[in-house]
Amino acid sequence: MNRATRATATALALLGALSLTACTGGGLPDKGAAKAPATADPASRSDLRPFYGQRLAWTDCATDGYECARLTVPLDYARPGNGRTFVLPVARAAATGPGKRIGSLVFNPGGPGAAGAGSLEEGMDEAFGAAARARFDIVGFDPRGVGGSVPALTCEPAEEETEEEPAAEDETSDGVAPLYPRTEADRSAAAAGARTAAEDCEKHSGPILRHVGTDDAARDLDILRAALGERKLTYLGWSYGTSLGTSYAEQFPRRVRAMVLDGAIDPSLDWRQRVLSQSAGFRRSVDDYAERCAEIAGDRCPGRTPGEIRALIERLYQRAEREPLPVAEDSSYAEYGGMDATAVLDAVSMAMYTPEDQWEPLSEALREADRGDATKLGALGDEEETGSEDTDTTEGEEQEDASPGASEPPAVPDDNGDAALTAVNCLDVPHPRSVRPYWDALAPADKAAGVYGTAGVTAELTCRDWPSGERRPHKVAAEGVPPVLVVGTTGDPSTPYAEAVSLAEQFPAGMLLTYEGLGHTAYGRGDACVTAKVDAYLVELERVAPGATC
Repeated sequence: MNRATRATATALALLGALSLTACTGGGLPDKGAAKAPATADPASRSDLRPFYGQRLAWTDCATDGYECARLTVPLDYARPGNGRTFVLPVARAAATGPGKRIGSLVFNPGGPGAAGAGSLEEGMDEAFGAAARARFDIVGFDPRGVGGSVPALTCEPAEEETEEEPAAEDETSDGVAPLYPRTEADRSAAAAGARTAAEDCEKHSGPILRHVGTDDAARDLDILRAALGERKLTYLGWSYGTSLGTSYAEQFPRRVRAMVLDGAIDPSLDWRQRVLSQSAGFRRSVDDYAERCAEIAGDRCPGRTPGEIRALIERLYQRAEREPLPVAEDSSYAEYGGMDATAVLDAVSMAMYTPEDQWEPLSEALREADRGDATKLGALGDEEETGSEDTDTTEGEEQEDASPGASEPPAVPDDNGDAALTAVNCLDVPHPRSVRPYWDALAPADKAAGVYGTAGVTAELTCRDWPSGERRPHKVAAEGVPPVLVVGTTGDPSTPYAEAVSLAEQFPAGMLLTYEGLGHTAYGRGDACVTAKVDAYLVELERVAPGATC
């Protein structure tokens, strides 16, 4: 991957919860046109009965204390009987109070691109409150194309391909577009890098690219519900998982028992509005870091005043635009000559997700980067990266009542999170095909969120050359769904609080729980008030009162 392509990938990774809405061509779609909820029961379709009739064959996972299985779903729901499938890893942690077990609680940890089965084996069940763990089996699964899914997405050429394919003569691989591409040369470089990224995905994952969207993943979720033996679904989704949950509620409103959506994404925003919303959230969070660093990082803060901290961060961005910041030889950025401006922006922004864990190491990394060594800054996200090596433990196992025709795909990549993130976001969000709407969005994005906004707009360019999906910005249409609980964090960088307010209002009898705090999402981060209210809803279906705040 050349540096221009890497810039696109890291920018997309930064904007991991991009809008799952649409805009095509020049005009915006009608926001008042909501997708009608599904009326026919898919389980009654003869070509889907083999999938709905599955029974999961549970065996011990590689990690003690968890059970693993595999779920087969059709690759194409329009032609489910053609023999082409996805096989999805599923894992569960048994209820700690089996005598009072209610059923299964399925979760999605976010992304898109986060592997639920692997996350569970890494201890994700500990994010749930004791009351929820006692009454439910906690169940995670890898969505289609993600993690240990077979087949799985990849956008990366094999090493031998990289060695054999010379760079095109007009490719500007000696540098990357700045955070705000102003000149024609900068914009050409950004568009070329984005096009290369899209072409790589088409080349290496073309047959499944059109089948990894959120609406199809929500249909898989309903097959999982049936395979778990549940009449109705109890579900909790974080971040992107709120989009998956919303899609499920729209397609299967009467099959929802309880649903918690934490770190909400508003489906009524078009691609440009979503970029502005999210990038402004990151900018506010970095300002919060500058203002409140001393509360969490103490004397490790990289400046004595908020002004000094802001100036240091801005100084690093400017330096990295001129020349990559130096890193040690064993850094993952060494092969690119150091950390460019996009990589620095990515590291700073990702550290906003969990201030309690990340602000101290961020502060130390910023200090060292300002002194000439960005190695620690580049390593900040290393421990957050997860592969799929622990999600293939059920390979070769048989399922009871197995669905027809499992696929024979190429080997699963070690880590396909970035590929899945790009693929799902771009498919879910049809984008303008012309570059002009992106350039037109730069100035408003700069005004609203500075470099966080302009980098967000540039990151969207990959989706310009992507297959179009059917989604459009719309208000939630989920008639018949029971009360859904939306949780919003006032200082959330990635899914701003205003989107939680909006989503809760869109659901019939939707409930909003406000967490007054910093960081991305609320449940599972240790606040006793949030835990108590969410668990009471999940277990007892206890409603949250209007205006509830923790």
